[in-house]
Amino acid sequence: MIRPELAERLRPWAETGAAALVIAFGLWVFSLGGWLFWPLGALIAAAALAWAVDARRRMRFRSDASAPGLVELDEGAIRYLSPDRILGGEIALRDLSEIRLLRLNGRAHWRLKSLDGQALLVPLDAAGAESLASAFSALPGLDMRRLTAALDDRRATVQTLWTRGDRPRLT
Repeated sequence: MIRPELAERLRPWAETGAAALVIAFGLWVFSLGGWLFWPLGALIAAAALAWAVDARRRMRFRSDASAPGLVELDEGAIRYLSPDRILGGEIALRDLSEIRLLRLNGRAHWRLKSLDGQALLVPLDAAGAESLASAFSALPGLDMRRLTAALDDRRATVQTLWTRGDRPRLT
């Protein structure tokens, strides 16, 4: 019924579209009126709006998973499981001190640096890398618009996108 090339172009928008349908349902419930349906409809629409914003944010991080390895976000820790033992690792979000976007050999990577100076390189197109959008949005002072603009900028090779403000200073 839908041409395959059109279905392929619409597939990334599926979750955002589902959230939009739930927003419409919440507004319909709100339109029923009354002391019960007004708050219930507003709650449904607000929750669906938060879902839509998160889905749209994660959509920019989604890729075809052409890089080796797997990204996991588990209990406040970012874990990159790489087939190469040297590149894999784990870093807790509370220990994160810096986020950079690097372009190495034509492939973009997140460079995550911990408070103790260790760094973790995570390819943007690794499987599960879209979960980093939710993790990064929880960091204090991170500007998601700046982050998505950096993803669109193909010219820059190194961009520092976030640094922790309360880092202990060496004297």
